[in-house]
Amino acid sequence: MTYMKKIFRPLFVSLFLAGASAFAASSDQPNVIFILSDDQRFDSMGLTGNMITETPHLDRLAQDGVFFSKAYVTSPICGPSRANIFTSQWERKNRIGFTNVSKNFVSQEAFDNSFLMQMKQAGYSTAFIGKHHTTIADRRNTPLNQEIDFCYYGKGHLGFYPAKKHKQFRNLKAQSQTEGLFEAFQAYLVAGNDYDYFYENADVSIKDQLQPRDPKKPFCAWINLNLPHQSSLGGMGTRPEDPEFYSTLYEDRKDEFVIPEGYPNNLTLPSNVITSEEQPKYYRFTEASLKRANLATARAVYGIDQFVGNLRSMLQELNLAENTIIVFFSDNGLLYGEHGLGGKTMLYEESVRSPLIVYSPFLEESKRGLRCTDLVVGQDIPATLLDIVGIDIPITYQGVSLVPLIEGREVDWRQDVFLENLFTDQGYARQESVRNERYKYIRYYSKEADRNQYLPDGIAGETPIYEELFDLEADPKELRNLASNPEFVSILQAHRLRCDELVTELKR
Repeated sequence: MTYMKKIFRPLFVSLFLAGASAFAASSDQPNVIFILSDDQRFDSMGLTGNMITETPHLDRLAQDGVFFSKAYVTSPICGPSRANIFTSQWERKNRIGFTNVSKNFVSQEAFDNSFLMQMKQAGYSTAFIGKHHTTIADRRNTPLNQEIDFCYYGKGHLGFYPAKKHKQFRNLKAQSQTEGLFEAFQAYLVAGNDYDYFYENADVSIKDQLQPRDPKKPFCAWINLNLPHQSSLGGMGTRPEDPEFYSTLYEDRKDEFVIPEGYPNNLTLPSNVITSEEQPKYYRFTEASLKRANLATARAVYGIDQFVGNLRSMLQELNLAENTIIVFFSDNGLLYGEHGLGGKTMLYEESVRSPLIVYSPFLEESKRGLRCTDLVVGQDIPATLLDIVGIDIPITYQGVSLVPLIEGREVDWRQDVFLENLFTDQGYARQESVRNERYKYIRYYSKEADRNQYLPDGIAGETPIYEELFDLEADPKELRNLASNPEFVSILQAHRLRCDELVTELKR
């Protein structure tokens, strides 16, 4: 299958809303909640094998829904990853990198085609809450502020704690992040006077952006958490009113966190690609600081899990649970010492693989708890949400609906995934990769003439300075580079050509 749009007719009636009309703007339409965490690794949860971090609510959400075990972020870094979801396109197509380098914004047209706006135009009440790290149309994010009914966010890294240090969050009672954003979602969702303080005390600059849910309409909410974000708790747990787990949880197990063998002297890339010193200081660890980072991350993920549990309990109390779809994803993973590196951006599995859960109360019992192993990407989420609620998928989308996979139909699905890094304002090399069921190929380009430039078309005549080829079946941790092994020459060449094809195809 190519990466260009494939049109799937909505399977809304047969799978999700048996007996209901395909679409009508009424309270019978399903509600949608999309939760996007930040830097949350695939292996951060109990259901993905984490032996320390407790995630009973995320595990339950997956057991009640469908878990995608090979879900990928194709630009594994905050801003571009979010732009890819807004547009349902690869970065190579939308050309929206970090704003300070690419200078590009999500266009008005792309925003109008976003799943949020498509649902708004179809009669939904809409909410956008939390971290916003991509710019919409202009530097003031005018369309986002004016057209989303409940628009409550902070730009860039929230640095949330305590909430009251930011004027737009001073109306919150909770000062820690996931708890504060949950409070904001409650204010949007819950009818009555309990949250009058939230609206009355909102900063004058955002008052017009905060319209509570119209109970006569279905709702669509995109909730963006800025955690675990490389363990950046920012002091959460230091105040008596904070949840205690932010400062105490797993303290007695901190020595159980596994440090990659040989770290920090296990760098697997040559110095012309990256050195340890070229990484930002906050991604350079000692063994002790890496264990502290793992501990803080585990606490943050536990907080996210509590958020999901509280959200589902609230939906039950409001009699909304039987009509609300929940999708959970992360904007990228994170390296914690693997390959001698910290941080994201690199195209190794720890960085590009994210947990994806699609839950619907309308799922047939036989589909619940399904683990789907097909290769899927974050760009598929907008098409999936629109398909589920019966809205036509815009022709601009490169992502495709996951509904056929959930239903178990035989479809012409993608056999590989194109991954890329175009971020050049730190020590990272530009990278391109293709990952299929068995192999991953990565190629790196010279940094000599590209710093702080945005080069989605590359530099004329350039060739890779380094290549990697991994057999993921035999080497899931990507430690044995086969690119120079003569036994794999034909496989290497095939992946080079496929990478070339995808670069060209994705630009169309």
